[in-house]
Amino acid sequence: MFVTQISKSKWLLKFLTPTESNNMSYSQFDLQTALTQFKLSLIEESFLSKVVPVKPSEWLATSLDIGLNWAIDNNTEKARAEAIITPILIEIKTKLLKGNVSLFSGKDFSVDAALGLNGLCDYIISLSPNQLLITAPVAVVFEAKREDINSGFGQCIAAMVAAQKFNQQYQQEIETIYGAVTTGDRWRFLKLENQIVTIDIAEVRIPPVNHLLGILVAISSPEMTWQNK
Repeated sequence: MFVTQISKSKWLLKFLTPTESNNMSYSQFDLQTALTQFKLSLIEESFLSKVVPVKPSEWLATSLDIGLNWAIDNNTEKARAEAIITPILIEIKTKLLKGNVSLFSGKDFSVDAALGLNGLCDYIISLSPNQLLITAPVAVVFEAKREDINSGFGQCIAAMVAAQKFNQQYQQEIETIYGAVTTGDRWRFLKLENQIVTIDIAEVRIPPVNHLLGILVAISSPEMTWQNK
């Protein structure tokens, strides 16, 4: 039996995408480098299958209906972020979590430059309504380049380790840090607990977006308890 419980009153879900900038040190990590440098063990198993799907609003359904094919045809990270990822995160912030979270874009998340744990974040969702300040604890997500999901795992894990250290610095530790590697229409989720990284074996695809919304609500809601058996 696998059980995940979110019990803190404040934490935040953080979305990162690697960029072409030399300042994006997270992008230097591949999977093996991240596991070796941070002394992590890797498990591949399902941990999200019991999440309850969430119906999208008419606004999100229309936005994805219009933007999804355009972003895929355009096939750039910028198009995918603007037309797919951003509307989904706005839905989480404004409609599903009723404005009790804050959404940030393009923020720096430099935690420990000596370890390569620094760079810019495309998106951060904080479970505080304060839009002026990012607060701990955090979970981290990277967007994969060129539709190559596997190439983003090392970058995502490095950012999850950074989130773990960030939480410790601000005395806001939580048991689980979540992350994902995404192309916008395809998502792979990860979790970090102590020194163990788990990659969910299932790839979440949209459309439909219901299961993805259920996952994002579950991992970004401090009052929610859910489990897999």
